[in-house]
Amino acid sequence: MKGNDELINTTSSKDRQAIIKSFKKVKLDLLVIGGGITGAGISLDATKRGLRTGVIEMQDFAAGTSSRSTKLVHGGLRYLKQFEIGIVSEVGKERAIVYENGPHVTSPEWMMLPFYKGGTFGPFSTNIGLRVYDYLADVKKEERRIMLKPQEALEKEPLLQSNNLMGAGYYVEYKTDDARLTLEIMKKSIELGTKALNYIKMIEFLYNEEDKIKGVIVEDQISKEIFHIEAKYVINATGPWVDKLRDLDNSKYGKTLQLTKGVHLVFSQETFPLRQAIYFDTPDKRMIFAIPRVNKVYIGTSDTKYEGEITHPQVTIEDRDYILHAINDMFPSLSLTPKDIESSWAGIRPLISQEGKKPSEISRKDEIFTSNSGLISMAGGKLTGYRKMAEQAVDKVTAIFKSEQNILFEKSTTKYLSLSGGDVGGSIGFVDFKIEKVNTGMALGIANSDAIYLVNQYGSNVDIIYKLYSENEAKAKEEGINPLVLATLLYSIEYELAYTPLDYFIRRTSAMFFDIHFVKENKETVINFMSKLLNWTDEQRIQYRNELVTVYEESTLKNIE
Repeated sequence: MKGNDELINTTSSKDRQAIIKSFKKVKLDLLVIGGGITGAGISLDATKRGLRTGVIEMQDFAAGTSSRSTKLVHGGLRYLKQFEIGIVSEVGKERAIVYENGPHVTSPEWMMLPFYKGGTFGPFSTNIGLRVYDYLADVKKEERRIMLKPQEALEKEPLLQSNNLMGAGYYVEYKTDDARLTLEIMKKSIELGTKALNYIKMIEFLYNEEDKIKGVIVEDQISKEIFHIEAKYVINATGPWVDKLRDLDNSKYGKTLQLTKGVHLVFSQETFPLRQAIYFDTPDKRMIFAIPRVNKVYIGTSDTKYEGEITHPQVTIEDRDYILHAINDMFPSLSLTPKDIESSWAGIRPLISQEGKKPSEISRKDEIFTSNSGLISMAGGKLTGYRKMAEQAVDKVTAIFKSEQNILFEKSTTKYLSLSGGDVGGSIGFVDFKIEKVNTGMALGIANSDAIYLVNQYGSNVDIIYKLYSENEAKAKEEGINPLVLATLLYSIEYELAYTPLDYFIRRTSAMFFDIHFVKENKETVINFMSKLLNWTDEQRIQYRNELVTVYEESTLKNIE
């Protein structure tokens, strides 16, 4: 089991070679392939139980589905409509656990569900549905549903379509930053002993004489070095790539994945002055979200079958126009056009295929597939249920250890485990913590709004940001870079394994989605600084800059105009 002298549990990108050397040196109990929220959750649960655990990710952590969701840790009201009672009950309770373990990265959001004559939901069904939802999800008393009359709904959100409005349900969801949630889980896992590294691609499985998997051959996507990682057991937690790995193992039989694409558009509050988060009917009777976020509003998601390139899904004209049509139908006074869009993103859902069902009707439940070679594949599932999915996967591994090697491990103990940044005394303690740390930031000369942002972004790790800010003010001036940008960039590299500008602008800050002007203003200074600190070659500098420009143009939809 764990031997700390053999593990390099660092989060600095400057230590890539040391981490790789450590991977080569030790045989793991468990190797997790995939650094999204599922892989991060599995590694945390496994390491906490005492398994010597490693994680590899061929892109950046959370680069796939886990940074491109609707960014809600929600209870799944839509699944109640599909009579998936078990999912509603489980994820409803799990969202409260996610919130308490990381209140800086998750927060309650009152959601309005307006109902219209002839719409998906009516007054009676909404009232009953939300009441059942409160019960199944074990909703806190102060967050239980309220029913609103038409005028009350319009007072809360004047932009709503008023024609045929019959009222609204009012209930609580939980808003998050999906990529940062994934990172906080992964960082906690590394802190406890997990060996993890991004930009390591699995290219082939290794088998013993009995055709059981004994490890993998991987390629470092930075240096192109190829090496072996040995592990007693391997979990395939690659989301949309699950079937591709099953193919490599010759075990893609039985149930398979159905990939669907979801798209979101982002607007400024000046263009779309939404006061209240809304969950509403589209003209084709789907349901989508409109959610305020600081000084932005984002809308989504679409739900269409996807058979394109998995690594890089893009927003099409059809996707864009579908969501614009839905917005202008529900908020007719806006008359939004493509020119009003500030940013966007497209993500892929790895769902378990169900014959004859439309993409939006396919269940979000998760399942575990085990092949004859011993490969364990985690398929389906939801962001909200990551912890329970991890528990089930690690239970599977520990059961094998017990039956094959007579080694016993404890049960999962992650329910009350604070994530990285979450040592703030839970949701109640975070209130006073936030006041204290905002004042600390302001005493350093940081503006109130920036200090609030930093505490919300980094939680109990904010003191490290403040230290980096104080120690590098002179360096920031010398480099011609904003001192707060330098502090957060250094933190991303030293404490969150960021290696490219996209890692910083998308997964570490979400600026590509929610502050596109920040990206435009800071991209050159960030590239220059990262290039020097990480000793990029000229080819790397050109490559990473081109990648950033390409994604910037795709995000702003300049590539489809």
